[in-house]
Amino acid sequence: MSGARSSAADALAPALSVVTQPFRKAVLVLQDVSGLAELQAENTRLSQENARLREWYQAALLLEAENKSLQALLNVKIEPQHSYVTARILADSGNRFVKSLLTQAGREDGVEKGQAVLSGDGLIGRIIEAGQKTSRILLLTDINSRVPVLVENTSQHAILAGDNGPYAKLLLISTDSEITEGSRIVTSGHGGLFPQGLPVGLAVKIPDGRIVVRPYADFNRIVHVRIIDRPDDPNLRRGSLSDTDLY
Repeated sequence: MSGARSSAADALAPALSVVTQPFRKAVLVLQDVSGLAELQAENTRLSQENARLREWYQAALLLEAENKSLQALLNVKIEPQHSYVTARILADSGNRFVKSLLTQAGREDGVEKGQAVLSGDGLIGRIIEAGQKTSRILLLTDINSRVPVLVENTSQHAILAGDNGPYAKLLLISTDSEITEGSRIVTSGHGGLFPQGLPVGLAVKIPDGRIVVRPYADFNRIVHVRIIDRPDDPNLRRGSLSDTDLY
C-alpha cells in the first residue's frame, strides 16, 4: 500500500511543482518588494539626516564667521574716554553715494551724523545719514569723503580724499614732502570730527608714480563695525556688545 502511495506521489510531483511554482515566485516578489520598501525608507531617512547635517554645518560656519568678525573689532583700540556701539552691516539696495554701507544702528542707539566708524582693521568712514534704526556710512574711498589725517613718520598733516576707486589720495601736502611708500596714515583729530590716532591705511605707489593711500579695511568683507562718538559727543551709549561678549 505504501508503495502505491509513493508511486502516486512521484507521479503527482511534477504537477505539484508546476502548481506551486507561481506561489514561490509570488513569495519571492513580495520579499523583494518588502526589501525595496525598507531600502527606500532607509534612503529617505538618510537623506533627511543629511539635510539636517548640512543645515547645522552652514549654521556653524555662519557662527564662526560672526565670531571672527566680532573678535576682529578688538584689534583697533579705542581710548577709554570714547563710547561706541557695535552694529551689523546690512544688505544695501542702492543709494546716491557710490561708496557707502548701511548699518543696523540708528538714533535710538545714540548714533549721529558725523561719527567715526571702524572695522577690525581700522577706520572705514563716517556716518553720513542717521535714521531711527539704521544709519549710512560714507566710506573713505567715496568721492565725497574728506578726513583730516597725519603721516606718522613725517608728522605732516593732510586731508584724505576719496575718488570712488580702491584708493584715497592725500590733499594739501606740501610739494617738498617726503611721504614714502609704506608710511602709516592715521587720523589727526583736527576739527574734532574723529578721535586722534585711528589707523587709516598705508601709503603705496601706483603705476603712474603717485603716492596714494590704501585703506587697511577691506570694504567688501565687513560684517560688524564700531561707531565711535565724537570727542565732544557724550550721548552715544556703551555698545550693546561689550568686549567680553565678543568671544
